[in-house]
Amino acid sequence: MRTLARRRSRGAGPLALVSALLGLLLLLAPAASAAGGLDDAAATLKQGRVYVDPAMAGRFGQGQADALTEKIREADKPIFVAVVPAADPYGARTVFEDLRTKVGITGTYAVWRGDQFQARSDKAALPSASAERIAGAAFRSHPGDIDATLNDFVDTAAPQIKGHAVNSDKGGVSTAAVVVPLALLALAGTGVFLLFRRAKRRKEEQRRAELAQLRQVVDEDITAYGEELDRLDFAPSAPDADDVQRGDYTHALDSYEKAKRLMDEARGPEDVRPVTEALEDGRFALATLAARREKRPLPERRPPCFFDPRHGPSVVDAEWSPAGGAARSVPVCRADADRLATGLAPDVRTVPTEHGPQPYWNAGPAYGPWAGGYFGGFGGGGLLPGLLVGTMLGSMMATPAYAAGPVDAGSGYDGGDYSGADYNSSDFGGGFDDGGGGGDFGGGGDFGGGF
Repeated sequence: MRTLARRRSRGAGPLALVSALLGLLLLLAPAASAAGGLDDAAATLKQGRVYVDPAMAGRFGQGQADALTEKIREADKPIFVAVVPAADPYGARTVFEDLRTKVGITGTYAVWRGDQFQARSDKAALPSASAERIAGAAFRSHPGDIDATLNDFVDTAAPQIKGHAVNSDKGGVSTAAVVVPLALLALAGTGVFLLFRRAKRRKEEQRRAELAQLRQVVDEDITAYGEELDRLDFAPSAPDADDVQRGDYTHALDSYEKAKRLMDEARGPEDVRPVTEALEDGRFALATLAARREKRPLPERRPPCFFDPRHGPSVVDAEWSPAGGAARSVPVCRADADRLATGLAPDVRTVPTEHGPQPYWNAGPAYGPWAGGYFGGFGGGGLLPGLLVGTMLGSMMATPAYAAGPVDAGSGYDGGDYSGADYNSSDFGGGFDDGGGGGDFGGGGDFGGGF
């Protein structure tokens, strides 16, 4: 019995140390102050709570702030929301940079200031332009209603934001605020090791889930392309086949084998882009081969059909509007061009989602690399965001970097990371003096308003 007690005592040592450190940190954690100001705002946001300056309490009460805090906590996303007056120390042009610098955590920051509402974000969490557009839409949907606007923003932005929250219970200290001191005090401790291992495992599980979501769709693409090759009536040894035609045919076959190999080797969603690039390249080789055999002019290198890349290279641009969205010109195949011209719906590629089959542009950010491989090589890489303006996937694609991976999340990003003042200030530059409450949304890839 004494031996067992000694073993338990030794095993409890690391846990006791961690518990003691946590208790100390909780005692030292900054409490919310009624004085208001940037320091109080930053301290509250670090704890994972919505900050309301005392001067704005009459317009956005503590109960509303607590409910929004709980919604953000349940979403488990690095979202930071502040409600402040249009007065010092919350400078119109500097409030975002001031808060981001003082909080020091990578994430998406939304600020209601006076009678205006805007948002900024680190690109690792969400492209800042996407945060701005989501804020603008929420602001216009609920004029003057702070509670409805902030809830609308969180509901829309949370599914699109990468990473995880600071994981703080209301009124407690944030996980990030605990992990950093613990790492400095006890890097070799069992508790810290387990925290890092769990974070790494969580990132790996997320990547595997996104890849599994894409694999079914990509396998369908590869199968469809293989069936096209099987149906192809071309014999390289035929008397009327020349070396140029045989070159096109070999190129098409090589693209098929390359796509299969790359998909077999894929370990993350970002690895899907070269697969769909190979399929797009192979289909253009088939279109070129068909033109040579039929003695037609060689096709122009154009993007694949917007509605379904399996339709092959587009032949014309046509006007189209998504449900509830602005009209824009999209590249389409001949069959879809004829459908649109006669008032019929195009043949749209749908993919499985938890809400049932959806057009790929409404299926979530995991499809960024898939679409980027098909369309990213056209228009300097900036074609697809303009085509998808007003759709879920389009909101994720503010820059050509979208196709490097879902939302360009970054290989080491897990949300709630401490960066201190080391961040891209251009993501938070500008402020409320630059325009109105949230910016104006324009069609065709142009975004007007005050950002």
